[in-house]
Amino acid sequence: MAFTHRLLHLLFIFSIFHLSLGARRLTELVQDSSNLLHYHNGPLLTGKISVNFIWYGAFKPSQKAIVSDFISSLSTKSPVEPSVATWWKTTEKYHTKSTPSLSLRLGKHISDDSYSLGKSLTDEHLVQLASQGESYDAVNVVLTASDVAVDGFCSSRCGSHGSASGSKLKHVKGKNYKFAYIWVGNSETQCPGQCAWPFHQPIYGPQAAPLVAPNNDVGMDGLVINLGSLLAGTATNPFGNGYYQGDADAPLEAAFACSGVYAKGAYPGYAGDLLVDSTTGASYNAHGTNGRKYLLPALYDPSTSKCSTLV
Repeated sequence: MAFTHRLLHLLFIFSIFHLSLGARRLTELVQDSSNLLHYHNGPLLTGKISVNFIWYGAFKPSQKAIVSDFISSLSTKSPVEPSVATWWKTTEKYHTKSTPSLSLRLGKHISDDSYSLGKSLTDEHLVQLASQGESYDAVNVVLTASDVAVDGFCSSRCGSHGSASGSKLKHVKGKNYKFAYIWVGNSETQCPGQCAWPFHQPIYGPQAAPLVAPNNDVGMDGLVINLGSLLAGTATNPFGNGYYQGDADAPLEAAFACSGVYAKGAYPGYAGDLLVDSTTGASYNAHGTNGRKYLLPALYDPSTSKCSTLV
């Protein structure tokens, strides 16, 4: 099955190596770069899109709720700012006035807690799992449990996004339409220092105390960070010919351009001046539905040519 594959590079490694490999600051990624992310004339995600989840492996109901509430928060105005919905609005700036806006909604859930493909997955397995979701007007998200190994997980990526032609997808007017998909792994037991930073002690670079996770789950709070990054990349570069810079197989996208930045004052090894819950001590920068709090990455704002943060 043909598909375009894009990597979510280790966000923490990106942030610390900007310091150690060339002494580049994070902000230098977007200095004097009015066209940092180039448009490659392809379609963006528009209209009403459902986000469907394929839960592969064992997930607690509380863990599923963390992620489900995050998706619901994207399109639900929070009574408290800064909010997840406000964070997501930055992706709207990649659309022109002539293109329909994007509206995401929580779709269906498919659980595979029997590990039908085993506990060691390839990219082909990920596409196979993603194909179980909807094939039209959808983004299918495969989430793998903490005891599932995936090719490249921890060593070169925390997740990925791409597109594929689903077997359930009909040819419309002679065209073979593709669906977009995302994969993210729960890094709690395999590599939290890489894929759940800043909620875990880093394995490289400046050593600072880990932050308290806002939903009291290091693995899932880290997963939300990576999911948010990939969702922004999917919205603005769903089929490999949208907005990005560099190699199409490993592009610099809306969130990756601001890797390691979560608030103003960020520098390598420091996420920025975040909000802190007075009761739990948890660090966050966005309010969501059902009283949730989340930590979300900065997104590159094409209207200002800078990384946009909520706080």
